Amino acid sequence: MVTRFVNNLMERGKKSVAFDIFYQSLDIVGQRMKDADKNPLEIWKKALENITPQVEVKSRRVGGATFQVPMEVRPERKISLSMKNLILYARKRSGKGMSEKLAAEIMAAYNEEGAAFKRKEDMHKMAEANKAFAHFRF
Repeated sequence: MVTRFVNNLMERGKKSVAFDIFYQSLDIVGQRMKDADKNPLEIWKKALENITPQVEVKSRRVGGATFQVPMEVRPERKISLSMKNLILYARKRSGKGMSEKLAAEIMAAYNEEGAAFKRKEDMHKMAEANKAFAHFRF
């Protein structure tokens, strides 16, 4: 799972740089969250778990109208979405380097806050608002 995350983090084929960024961010998380009785890798896994969406909306065209139909997310896609969101919102953060930004986003996701967690909540709210169209699932 770490390798998949690093592959998503990687830019222009620089895998060793991506691994360095990831491990540096875990070191930062370990230093800043000493009071948590978990190691940084467990904190990262819990953070990913906290931002993993259960449902999403997909556009379905039915009879000339387009509906936002709520659908469950496949298990592989859940992991992929959570990793992509964590990396995307870490890149958008302000900070010194990517390892600092990634560490900050991991800690925010662990504490159920931050932009990646908000994205998951928004996806769930959108699915809840459109659950009247759930019968269009096929």
